Amino acid sequence: MWMAFVAGTVHAGFSLYWALGGTWLLDTVGQWAVQLSVEAPLGAGVVLGVIAAGKLLAATIPVVTAYRRMPWARFWRVVSWAGGLFLVVYGGVNTVVSGAVLGGVIRPEGGYDRNAMIGHAWL
Repeated sequence: MWMAFVAGTVHAGFSLYWALGGTWLLDTVGQWAVQLSVEAPLGAGVVLGVIAAGKLLAATIPVVTAYRRMPWARFWRVVSWAGGLFLVVYGGVNTVVSGAVLGGVIRPEGGYDRNAMIGHAWL
């Protein structure tokens, strides 16, 4: 559980870094994120800040619930398990599809954003 907490917190940290205007590895999210950060930095910051907060909550709630510090522990445990299952399936599909695109098994008609595809395959 603690490793998941650390991984989730690091993931949230990157979103917060991007929300505050950082650009390192932003292109691995997708060209849309780079473009949005240039064209509407405040809007991008707000959206990425909300995403960072959500990721941090998703990393923290299971730990707090495990130590019985969260009201409605059963509810949060169910939510955490459902979220974990969703992330495993979503991440697995993204990894397989991105790897297939990078390996040339799938060839998108309009091309693809290589850096974003690498980011999705490795994450």
